[in-house]
Amino acid sequence: MFSRLSQVARHLARPLPNLAHSSAATTASSQIATVNRIMTTGPTAAERASRKIHTAACLIIGDEVLGGKAGRDFQWTWLITLGQTNSHYFAKWCFGLGINLKRIEVIADDETEIIEAVRRMSERYDLIVTSGGIGPTHDDITYKSIAKAFGLPLVLHKEAYDLMKKLSKPRPNQPPFNWDQDSPALRAKLRMVELPTDASRPLEEQFLFPCNDLWVPVAVVNGNVHILPGVPKLFEKLLDGLTPSILPRLTDPEGKGIVRVIISTPLPESEVAEYLTALAERVEPKGVKVGSYPRWGKKRNTVTLVGRDKAYLESIAPEVVHYVQGRLVTVEGEDDEADD
Repeated sequence: MFSRLSQVARHLARPLPNLAHSSAATTASSQIATVNRIMTTGPTAAERASRKIHTAACLIIGDEVLGGKAGRDFQWTWLITLGQTNSHYFAKWCFGLGINLKRIEVIADDETEIIEAVRRMSERYDLIVTSGGIGPTHDDITYKSIAKAFGLPLVLHKEAYDLMKKLSKPRPNQPPFNWDQDSPALRAKLRMVELPTDASRPLEEQFLFPCNDLWVPVAVVNGNVHILPGVPKLFEKLLDGLTPSILPRLTDPEGKGIVRVIISTPLPESEVAEYLTALAERVEPKGVKVGSYPRWGKKRNTVTLVGRDKAYLESIAPEVVHYVQGRLVTVEGEDDEADD
């Protein structure tokens, strides 16, 4: 084991590409060096894969996201109520299972950025999900970058390749694909099933197939980094398929999740700030978080109570309703029409 850790340490100590004159690259390199030191003494991949899940992080990868071309995940703060983004879907998934989502990051298709981010997240959080960058084109570098981050080779995964051949269907008006003849198209497809592989660990723990009708695997690297596609329908389906394997590792194995109480109030934040500050201090020992959210252009704002103890939340809700002169709602904005 110590020999293997030394090999990994030496691999991770190799210099990264020369990105001189880039302050961002310099910062990333410094962060990578810090994580390198931690990784040599931190938990093993097997230990990360078996420990309880308390916290999570989401890494969205793609130049088009940052450039606004796709606009879907880049604008998640505006689209969050529409449920149109992978980050929002992951947030809902975590909330429903009682996992504390601590961080969402959006980065470019840049090897240095990916390496720094996945190493840091793997050290800090129990469950990490990445989205994007695993297609057949030159800019899909997620597998390669994550493999490099943890000193792993890219290996053709035969089961995934066989499923790809079995389940892939040509588009209308296209002839059947020739899987037996070397071609640029075949090599492009192979890029999607050449996966970061740790020869010291069982393959079934590193590659999960949550959906019988999808050839796309969820590669699990370093025990807690789960690599998912960026296509929303695939991301959501595979994430939901992971739920049964996640449940036994939750602090609440029944997956009851976190409870949110929503209170609609006609008062501005300035009028309820003092009360909510005192309330937050009082209920924090009970694991309850108090939130206040203005709704620009609307007549009513929102106050939330979030925690795991449903009975306790329900017991303090009437008091909050009274002091903010509000009413309980199930969905934010559902009572807007009543005030028009």
